[in-house]
Amino acid sequence: MASSPSNSGRLSVDDWIQAGFSILAEEGLEALKIDRLCARLGVTKGSFYWHFKDMASYRAAVVQAWAELRDRDRSDFGALADLAPRERLSRMMASLTGVRQWNLERAMREWARTDRAAADSVHAADQRVLTAVRQAFVDAGFSAADADLRANATFAAGIGFLHIFAAPPDERLTDQRQRFLNLMLTQ
Repeated sequence: MASSPSNSGRLSVDDWIQAGFSILAEEGLEALKIDRLCARLGVTKGSFYWHFKDMASYRAAVVQAWAELRDRDRSDFGALADLAPRERLSRMMASLTGVRQWNLERAMREWARTDRAAADSVHAADQRVLTAVRQAFVDAGFSAADADLRANATFAAGIGFLHIFAAPPDERLTDQRQRFLNLMLTQ
């Protein structure tokens, strides 16, 4: 998630957001500081203050941008409705544990433990995913209660996969995801 200034040579709000995503993903929330951002982008603090009132407004912008990114990443869930439930679940699970979001997803969940706005954003995104996962289990023939239980377990397992494996998904994680789905779809 490297950041590069926009085409005009001047930094945009998005350049700052992308730099923040990179720092969060690589080093965690504690490293998300104005000095670190400026060093990454090769600019002075004046540039930061041109775009943001303070660090609180910057962090709010990062949370909002992450929510929008999550929404874009999950926007194809509706298009998956025509797929068989197992394939739909496999794709949704791969989306949560995909390479592009691996470290950023974990960093945002850590941030959500101590920040209400981040927690609200993560919770809202999670609810949209849970609804889609629950529907896939209903479509696979499970009762509403069983679909709810399986959706929660599948979602929790996906979050667990994010924290168990130190590196982005590889063949082993892909195999474990598929075996897990086999287990969850057994009637």
